[in-house]
Amino acid sequence: MAKDLFSKLDLNLLRTFLVINQELNMRKAAERLFISQPAVSKALQRLRDSFEDELFVKTYHGLRATERAEQLAESLEPLMGDLTQVVNYSGGFDPNDIDRTLKVAVSPFLLSGIALRLFEKVREEAPHAQLQLLNWNKLTIKDIINDKIHIGLNYPLEHVSKALLQKNVTKDNFKAYVRNQHPYTQPSMDMDQAVDFEFATLIAADWNSRQSLVEKYIEARGLATKVGFRSELPSAVLDVIRSTDMMFLGSSFMNLNSSTDLRPIEIFMANEQLNTDINLYFHDKHQNSQTMLWLKSKIAEVLLEVEEQNE
Repeated sequence: MAKDLFSKLDLNLLRTFLVINQELNMRKAAERLFISQPAVSKALQRLRDSFEDELFVKTYHGLRATERAEQLAESLEPLMGDLTQVVNYSGGFDPNDIDRTLKVAVSPFLLSGIALRLFEKVREEAPHAQLQLLNWNKLTIKDIINDKIHIGLNYPLEHVSKALLQKNVTKDNFKAYVRNQHPYTQPSMDMDQAVDFEFATLIAADWNSRQSLVEKYIEARGLATKVGFRSELPSAVLDVIRSTDMMFLGSSFMNLNSSTDLRPIEIFMANEQLNTDINLYFHDKHQNSQTMLWLKSKIAEVLLEVEEQNE
């Protein structure tokens, strides 16, 4: 007969186990749990005794989970998420009760266009919450998995962890933007014509770090792309566009149509506009979280409002 570990196990130990598994560092785990490092070490020893496994072994860079620990974490995370929902919202969900920080990582193509609207929606319904909008970076996927970031907003990504779920919200339309004095004066162009011009590109981690959207489309046609400037900062890219004859393939959510010193050029690929999906990214254990469902709905509302405004 199998041992009945559950009846004897303190559920707080399971929460400690999951935090250690996410951080793989005793000091960081202690900080997240608001307890001392010796207390975390003592809890880990109790877990080791209960499961008869080392669970985590020391390495030069911190801790490494054993195979047994990896199996436990995979099974426990969604269950603990469901348990959190039952305990926290047994009396019904009300965003006015949210009194913690909500962290959302956003592509730099989208961040400035949604920031104020999303803040206003969150503040109206959840006045006690703090909203943090972060620029999507190389660590964002790992941070979503480890609960350091609640939700991500980006374009379609390749090689995403199975622990992350993707939900399409809407589409983005890209146009070329140039300064008013740019020698190309037509309101539209085909991608074949774009090869005659130099581009500045905005670097968006995990999406176009290696190849920008304009390079992808032009090189797919067997043509060479001229990229003269790259930056992670939208402001830096726009400064270059305003001062040179480079073009920038910009998102409709960047609100560049309101810039009096820039003008848009519709770019077509085989007579079709350049459209790209916009997706929400979140941990599968939070797919039924009332807080996350509410936050995702607010993000979707903002995107649709901006989209309608741009039509």
